[in-house]
Amino acid sequence: MLAEMRESEPGGLLLAQQNAYTMLVLALRTYLAEAQGSEVGWLVALADRQIAGAIASMHEHPAHDWTVQALAETAGMSRTTFAERFRRIMGASPIAYLTRCRMLLAADRLMYTQDSISVVAESVGYESESAFSAAFKRTMGAVPREYCAGRQDPGADMASRRRL
Repeated sequence: MLAEMRESEPGGLLLAQQNAYTMLVLALRTYLAEAQGSEVGWLVALADRQIAGAIASMHEHPAHDWTVQALAETAGMSRTTFAERFRRIMGASPIAYLTRCRMLLAADRLMYTQDSISVVAESVGYESESAFSAAFKRTMGAVPREYCAGRQDPGADMASRRRL
């Protein structure tokens, strides 16, 4: 890979990139194979087709009125089995994970758009601005208006993400 990058031959950069992608995939496969169900986290969840399907549904439709039952149905599992497996793999309940995803999406919109809080709230599945504000504060550590005040400080967003 280093030789391809040094030589400046036609297609060398492409070959180096493809080798890097291959190494990444092999490293991820090795990690997942060694985890053997004893690890928790997003990568392990993505290796579980049923849990990965539910996660994909949450990410594709974050504003949907998700329930544990509805997510279990997307995974093709019973509600109890799904909830237990999700918690074991992800370290959080399905609804806690969904809430965190929604708040991260909302935080990005608050920081990088001029959308009102009510528009952002609706975009992530909240009908009430007050319910959204309460959930946002629990998750992000500040109410949306305070968070918006951090627009002038780009580091404020990264600091709040690190807390999660």
